[in-house]
Amino acid sequence: MNNLRPVGVIGTGKYVPEKILTNSDLEKMVDTNDEWIVSRTGIKERHIAAPDQATSDLAYEAAIKALESAGMTGSDLDLIIVATITPDSSFPSTACILQDKLGAKGAAAFDLSAACSGFVYGLATATSFIQSGMYNNALVIGADCLSRITDYTDRNTCVLFGDGAGAVIVGEVPEGRGFKSFDLGAEGAGGSLLQMEGGGSRLPASVETVENKKHYIYMNGREVFKFAVRVMGTATVEVLRKAGLERTDVDLFVPHQANIRIIQSAMQRLELPEEKVVVNVDKYANTSAASIPLALVEAAEEGRMKAGDTVLMVGFGGGLTWGASVLVW
Repeated sequence: MNNLRPVGVIGTGKYVPEKILTNSDLEKMVDTNDEWIVSRTGIKERHIAAPDQATSDLAYEAAIKALESAGMTGSDLDLIIVATITPDSSFPSTACILQDKLGAKGAAAFDLSAACSGFVYGLATATSFIQSGMYNNALVIGADCLSRITDYTDRNTCVLFGDGAGAVIVGEVPEGRGFKSFDLGAEGAGGSLLQMEGGGSRLPASVETVENKKHYIYMNGREVFKFAVRVMGTATVEVLRKAGLERTDVDLFVPHQANIRIIQSAMQRLELPEEKVVVNVDKYANTSAASIPLALVEAAEEGRMKAGDTVLMVGFGGGLTWGASVLVW
């Protein structure tokens, strides 16, 4: 990638809904308690979309901030990629809805489905388009309303998820900066470990699928945990190798915010101190594709990255998928 047009992040924005659902609130809904949730996940609260909000609404708010940050308007965009597993509808794509709202006339727009790895997949896709010279400015958003597909009678999953959106503008940057490597992959044999069965062509919506709760997230927590710990490590090693870097070169680690124990495992493997790791799972829970961009944008807003810093992003999710990237800020 080093011999190609340098491509990086030139604008950032994030948005979370106003409503907050705390662990105390969940104690009134299912058989759980704050101590149990915090000790096993690190989550204290999560944001929940209002009844009249859809994924495109969350994405729009984040996109506006990212455009302002980059000094752009919607008309400057050539490409819009929305990574999500909770689109407004099967079609049109959430990206097309967003294109219209932003006034990005003529810009290519599509959704990308790679669950919690979706944002990194989107970054890799946008970077490739821009490096090829096909486009100049891309909007990449990770946005999800997981509350819409969460069963709030299932104590094993309802404590884990929240809603939000994070956005970046991807474009040409000065030489030496930008994305240095990507590592994307999938393990489709494990797809049934984390899925929503209903609503597609295999099990279209029916009385039976609704009654059998096929339109909610199902997760085999133990097996997904083992997968996550393994691929967070292997993907990190591989993406650093591709960039010609060592773990000691990492200035900031931005992992998928699913579970504090998974993040701590990755920290130990990389031998990274807490000050080099972004953790906000306590505030937002697992927001799927929005997870990494929310953490990245928050770190930027807090001034935790300076020009020239090496940023490592790693995610995993349904599919099963994983994605990692090295970015020089």
